[in-house]
Amino acid sequence: MELDFLATLLLSSLSSAAILLIATVGLAVMFGLMGVINLAHGEFIMFGAYATLFATQIGIPYPLAIIFATIVTAIFGGIVELLIIRRLYGRIFDTLLATWGLSLVLYQSAVLIFGTVTPGIGLPISNIQIGDYSLSVYLLFLILVAVVLIGSLYWLLTKTSYGITARAAIQDRETASAVGVESARINTMTFALGSGLAGFAGAILLPAIPATPNMGFAFVIKAFLAVVAAGPVTLTGTVAVGSTLGMVGNITASFWTSVVGDIVFFLLTITILRIFPLGISGRWRMKL
Repeated sequence: MELDFLATLLLSSLSSAAILLIATVGLAVMFGLMGVINLAHGEFIMFGAYATLFATQIGIPYPLAIIFATIVTAIFGGIVELLIIRRLYGRIFDTLLATWGLSLVLYQSAVLIFGTVTPGIGLPISNIQIGDYSLSVYLLFLILVAVVLIGSLYWLLTKTSYGITARAAIQDRETASAVGVESARINTMTFALGSGLAGFAGAILLPAIPATPNMGFAFVIKAFLAVVAAGPVTLTGTVAVGSTLGMVGNITASFWTSVVGDIVFFLLTITILRIFPLGISGRWRMKL
Protein backbone atom coordinates (compact mmCIF):
# COMPACT_ATOMS: atom_id res chain seq x y z
CA MET A 1 0.00 0.00 0.00
CA GLU A 2 1.42 3.41 -0.97
CA LEU A 3 2.89 5.55 1.78
CA ASP A 4 1.22 8.72 0.50
CA PHE A 5 -2.15 6.96 0.54
CA LEU A 6 -1.60 5.89 4.14
CA ALA A 7 -0.62 9.43 5.13
CA THR A 8 -3.69 10.83 3.39
CA LEU A 9 -5.92 8.23 5.04
CA LEU A 10 -4.48 9.01 8.47
CA LEU A 11 -4.95 12.76 8.11
CA SER A 12 -8.48 12.45 6.72
CA SER A 13 -9.37 10.07 9.57
CA LEU A 14 -7.99 12.53 12.12
CA SER A 15 -10.04 15.33 10.56
CA SER A 16 -13.18 13.15 10.71
CA ALA A 17 -12.49 12.41 14.37
CA ALA A 18 -11.94 16.13 15.00
CA ILE A 19 -15.28 17.01 13.39
CA LEU A 20 -17.06 14.45 15.55
CA LEU A 21 -15.37 15.74 18.72
CA ILE A 22 -16.19 19.36 17.91
CA ALA A 23 -19.83 18.41 17.37
CA THR A 24 -19.97 16.20 20.49
CA VAL A 25 -18.23 18.16 23.23
CA GLY A 26 -21.23 20.40 23.99
CA LEU A 27 -23.43 17.37 24.60
CA ALA A 28 -20.67 15.85 26.74
CA VAL A 29 -20.67 18.93 28.98
CA MET A 30 -24.44 18.87 29.45
CA PHE A 31 -24.58 15.14 30.10
CA GLY A 32 -21.44 14.90 32.20
CA LEU A 33 -21.96 17.92 34.44
CA MET A 34 -25.74 18.11 34.51
CA GLY A 35 -27.02 14.65 33.64
CA VAL A 36 -29.15 16.21 30.90
CA ILE A 37 -29.47 14.40 27.58
CA ASN A 38 -30.26 17.18 25.13
CA LEU A 39 -31.98 15.67 22.10
CA ALA A 40 -32.07 19.16 20.57
CA HIS A 41 -28.26 19.21 20.43
CA GLY A 42 -28.31 18.85 16.64
CA GLU A 43 -30.64 21.82 16.35
CA PHE A 44 -28.33 23.90 18.56
CA ILE A 45 -25.57 23.12 16.05
CA MET A 46 -27.95 24.19 13.28
CA PHE A 47 -28.78 27.35 15.24
CA GLY A 48 -25.11 28.27 15.40
CA ALA A 49 -24.65 27.63 11.68
CA TYR A 50 -27.55 29.88 10.71
CA ALA A 51 -26.40 32.57 13.14
CA THR A 52 -22.98 32.49 11.48
CA LEU A 53 -24.51 32.59 8.01
CA PHE A 54 -26.65 35.58 9.00
CA ALA A 55 -23.65 37.39 10.46
CA THR A 56 -21.55 36.90 7.33
CA GLN A 57 -24.40 38.03 5.09
CA ILE A 58 -24.62 41.38 6.91
CA GLY A 59 -20.89 41.92 6.48
CA ILE A 60 -19.36 40.57 9.67
CA PRO A 61 -16.03 38.79 8.98
CA TYR A 62 -16.20 35.03 9.39
CA PRO A 63 -13.92 34.80 12.49
CA LEU A 64 -16.07 37.38 14.29
CA ALA A 65 -19.21 35.63 13.03
CA ILE A 66 -18.05 32.47 14.84
CA ILE A 67 -17.81 34.41 18.10
CA PHE A 68 -21.19 36.01 17.46
CA ALA A 69 -22.85 32.64 16.80
CA THR A 70 -21.29 31.06 19.88
CA ILE A 71 -22.51 33.86 22.15
CA VAL A 72 -26.00 33.97 20.62
CA THR A 73 -26.42 30.19 20.92
CA ALA A 74 -25.17 30.27 24.51
CA ILE A 75 -27.71 32.96 25.39
CA PHE A 76 -30.46 30.98 23.69
CA GLY A 77 -29.40 27.88 25.65
CA GLY A 78 -29.51 29.83 28.91
CA ILE A 79 -33.07 30.92 28.13
CA VAL A 80 -34.05 27.31 27.35
CA GLU A 81 -32.62 26.19 30.69
CA LEU A 82 -34.53 28.88 32.57
CA LEU A 83 -37.86 28.23 30.85
CA ILE A 84 -37.81 24.45 30.30
CA ILE A 85 -34.90 22.42 31.65
CA ARG A 86 -34.86 23.93 35.17
CA ARG A 87 -38.24 22.38 35.96
CA LEU A 88 -37.17 18.90 34.85
CA TYR A 89 -33.96 18.08 36.74
CA GLY A 90 -34.02 14.52 38.04
CA ARG A 91 -36.76 13.55 35.57
CA ILE A 92 -34.70 12.16 32.73
CA PHE A 93 -37.58 10.89 30.58
CA ASP A 94 -39.40 14.21 30.86
CA THR A 95 -36.18 15.98 29.87
CA LEU A 96 -35.81 13.69 26.84
CA LEU A 97 -39.38 14.45 25.74
CA ALA A 98 -38.98 18.19 26.31
CA THR A 99 -35.71 18.45 24.35
CA TRP A 100 -37.11 16.21 21.60
CA GLY A 101 -40.12 18.53 21.31
CA LEU A 102 -37.78 21.53 21.26
CA SER A 103 -35.79 19.91 18.44
CA LEU A 104 -38.97 19.53 16.37
CA VAL A 105 -39.92 23.17 16.97
CA LEU A 106 -36.47 24.43 15.99
CA TYR A 107 -36.32 22.20 12.92
CA GLN A 108 -39.75 23.25 11.63
CA SER A 109 -39.00 26.90 12.37
CA ALA A 110 -35.81 26.67 10.32
CA VAL A 111 -37.71 25.06 7.44
CA LEU A 112 -40.36 27.81 7.48
CA ILE A 113 -37.84 30.65 7.74
CA PHE A 114 -34.95 29.45 5.58
CA GLY A 115 -36.35 26.63 3.47
CA THR A 116 -34.81 23.19 3.08
CA VAL A 117 -31.71 24.27 1.14
CA THR A 118 -29.40 27.05 2.28
CA PRO A 119 -26.14 28.08 0.62
CA GLY A 120 -23.00 27.75 2.72
CA ILE A 121 -20.11 30.19 2.84
CA GLY A 122 -17.87 27.95 0.75
CA LEU A 123 -15.02 25.71 1.77
CA PRO A 124 -11.64 27.41 1.33
CA ILE A 125 -10.11 25.97 -1.83
CA SER A 126 -6.52 25.72 -0.58
CA ASN A 127 -5.34 22.11 -0.50
CA ILE A 128 -2.26 20.25 0.62
CA GLN A 129 -0.78 17.78 -1.83
CA ILE A 130 0.45 14.37 -0.66
CA GLY A 131 1.73 12.49 -3.68
CA ASP A 132 -1.22 11.89 -5.95
CA TYR A 133 -3.69 12.83 -3.23
CA SER A 134 -4.88 16.16 -1.87
CA LEU A 135 -6.58 17.24 1.33
CA SER A 136 -8.37 20.44 2.25
CA VAL A 137 -6.25 22.63 4.49
CA TYR A 138 -9.40 23.73 6.32
CA LEU A 139 -10.32 20.15 7.22
CA LEU A 140 -6.81 19.68 8.58
CA PHE A 141 -7.18 22.97 10.46
CA LEU A 142 -10.17 21.45 12.26
CA ILE A 143 -7.77 18.97 13.91
CA LEU A 144 -6.01 21.89 15.57
CA VAL A 145 -9.36 23.45 16.48
CA ALA A 146 -10.45 20.22 18.21
CA VAL A 147 -7.19 19.99 20.19
CA VAL A 148 -7.38 23.61 21.33
CA LEU A 149 -11.10 23.30 22.14
CA ILE A 150 -10.66 20.17 24.27
CA GLY A 151 -7.61 21.60 26.02
CA SER A 152 -9.37 24.90 26.77
CA LEU A 153 -12.47 23.16 28.06
CA TYR A 154 -10.44 20.84 30.28
CA TRP A 155 -8.62 23.87 31.71
CA LEU A 156 -11.91 25.70 32.27
CA LEU A 157 -13.49 22.80 34.15
CA THR A 158 -10.46 21.83 36.24
CA LYS A 159 -8.45 24.99 36.85
CA THR A 160 -11.03 27.77 37.24
CA SER A 161 -13.37 28.58 40.10
CA TYR A 162 -16.38 28.11 37.81
CA GLY A 163 -15.30 24.60 36.80
CA ILE A 164 -14.63 23.48 40.36
CA THR A 165 -17.91 25.02 41.55
CA ALA A 166 -19.87 23.47 38.68
CA ARG A 167 -18.55 19.98 39.37
CA ALA A 168 -19.16 20.40 43.09
CA ALA A 169 -22.74 21.55 42.52
CA ILE A 170 -23.46 18.45 40.42
CA GLN A 171 -21.67 15.90 42.62
CA ASP A 172 -23.15 17.09 45.95
CA ARG A 173 -25.85 19.72 45.48
CA GLU A 174 -26.84 19.95 49.15
CA THR A 175 -23.30 20.45 50.45
CA ALA A 176 -22.56 22.96 47.69
CA SER A 177 -25.68 24.93 48.60
CA ALA A 178 -24.69 24.83 52.27
CA VAL A 179 -21.41 26.60 51.52
CA GLY A 180 -23.07 29.27 49.42
CA VAL A 181 -22.98 27.85 45.88
CA GLU A 182 -25.97 28.99 43.83
CA SER A 183 -26.76 25.73 42.06
CA ALA A 184 -29.50 27.25 39.90
CA ARG A 185 -27.14 29.90 38.50
CA ILE A 186 -24.38 27.33 37.92
CA ASN A 187 -26.82 25.06 36.07
CA THR A 188 -27.87 27.91 33.79
CA MET A 189 -24.25 28.78 33.08
CA THR A 190 -23.36 25.14 32.37
CA PHE A 191 -26.29 24.61 30.01
CA ALA A 192 -25.38 27.87 28.28
CA LEU A 193 -21.79 26.63 27.98
CA GLY A 194 -22.89 23.37 26.37
CA SER A 195 -25.22 25.27 24.05
CA GLY A 196 -22.47 27.73 23.13
CA LEU A 197 -20.16 24.82 22.28
CA ALA A 198 -22.86 23.42 19.99
CA GLY A 199 -23.23 26.83 18.37
CA PHE A 200 -19.46 27.01 17.94
CA ALA A 201 -19.55 23.60 16.25
CA GLY A 202 -22.18 24.78 13.77
CA ALA A 203 -20.18 27.93 13.09
CA ILE A 204 -16.74 26.37 12.64
CA LEU A 205 -18.10 23.51 10.53
CA LEU A 206 -20.14 25.79 8.26
CA PRO A 207 -17.52 25.99 5.49
CA ALA A 208 -17.49 22.18 5.28
CA ILE A 209 -21.17 21.49 5.99
CA PRO A 210 -23.75 23.96 4.59
CA ALA A 211 -26.45 25.23 6.94
CA THR A 212 -29.66 23.25 6.48
CA PRO A 213 -32.49 22.51 8.92
CA ASN A 214 -31.42 18.87 9.20
CA MET A 215 -27.64 19.39 9.37
CA GLY A 216 -27.61 18.42 13.03
CA PHE A 217 -29.25 15.04 12.44
CA ALA A 218 -25.98 13.63 11.13
CA PHE A 219 -24.24 14.53 14.40
CA VAL A 220 -26.71 14.07 17.21
CA ILE A 221 -26.98 10.25 17.02
CA LYS A 222 -23.22 9.72 16.78
CA ALA A 223 -22.62 12.34 19.48
CA PHE A 224 -25.12 10.66 21.79
CA LEU A 225 -23.55 7.23 21.23
CA ALA A 226 -20.05 8.59 21.82
CA VAL A 227 -21.05 10.25 25.10
CA VAL A 228 -22.85 7.13 26.36
CA ALA A 229 -19.95 4.86 25.39
CA ALA A 230 -17.54 7.28 27.09
CA GLY A 231 -19.04 6.62 30.51
CA PRO A 232 -18.85 8.70 33.69
CA VAL A 233 -15.52 10.41 32.91
CA THR A 234 -17.28 12.38 30.26
CA LEU A 235 -14.73 14.73 28.73
CA THR A 236 -11.64 12.52 28.51
CA GLY A 237 -13.83 9.48 27.83
CA THR A 238 -15.57 11.27 24.99
CA VAL A 239 -12.22 12.27 23.49
CA ALA A 240 -11.05 8.65 23.58
CA VAL A 241 -14.27 7.15 22.21
CA GLY A 242 -15.02 9.92 19.73
CA SER A 243 -11.52 9.83 18.27
CA THR A 244 -11.57 6.06 17.91
CA LEU A 245 -15.05 5.83 16.44
CA GLY A 246 -14.50 8.76 14.10
CA MET A 247 -11.25 7.36 12.74
CA VAL A 248 -12.51 3.79 12.37
CA GLY A 249 -15.67 4.98 10.62
CA ASN A 250 -13.68 7.12 8.19
CA ILE A 251 -11.13 4.38 7.44
CA THR A 252 -13.93 1.92 6.74
CA ALA A 253 -15.72 4.42 4.51
CA SER A 254 -12.48 5.01 2.58
CA PHE A 255 -12.23 1.34 1.63
CA TRP A 256 -15.94 0.73 1.12
CA THR A 257 -18.76 3.29 1.40
CA SER A 258 -20.00 5.83 3.93
CA VAL A 259 -22.95 3.54 4.72
CA VAL A 260 -20.57 0.72 5.67
CA GLY A 261 -18.58 3.23 7.71
CA ASP A 262 -21.71 4.17 9.67
CA ILE A 263 -22.59 0.51 10.21
CA VAL A 264 -19.11 -0.19 11.59
CA PHE A 265 -19.44 2.92 13.79
CA PHE A 266 -22.67 1.64 15.34
CA LEU A 267 -21.43 -1.96 15.67
CA LEU A 268 -18.27 -0.79 17.42
CA THR A 269 -20.34 1.33 19.80
CA ILE A 270 -22.55 -1.67 20.62
CA THR A 271 -19.44 -3.78 21.21
CA ILE A 272 -17.98 -1.18 23.58
CA LEU A 273 -21.19 -0.99 25.59
CA ARG A 274 -21.43 -4.79 25.63
CA ILE A 275 -17.92 -5.10 27.08
CA PHE A 276 -18.13 -1.96 29.24
CA PRO A 277 -21.78 -1.51 30.31
CA LEU A 278 -20.87 1.68 32.22
CA GLY A 279 -18.76 3.02 29.37
CA ILE A 280 -15.01 2.74 28.85
CA SER A 281 -14.28 5.12 31.72
CA GLY A 282 -16.37 3.23 34.28
CA ARG A 283 -13.27 2.18 36.24
CA TRP A 284 -11.07 5.20 35.56
CA ARG A 285 -9.83 7.22 38.50
CA MET A 286 -10.04 10.47 36.60
CA LYS A 287 -12.95 12.78 37.44
CA LEU A 288 -13.47 14.63 34.16
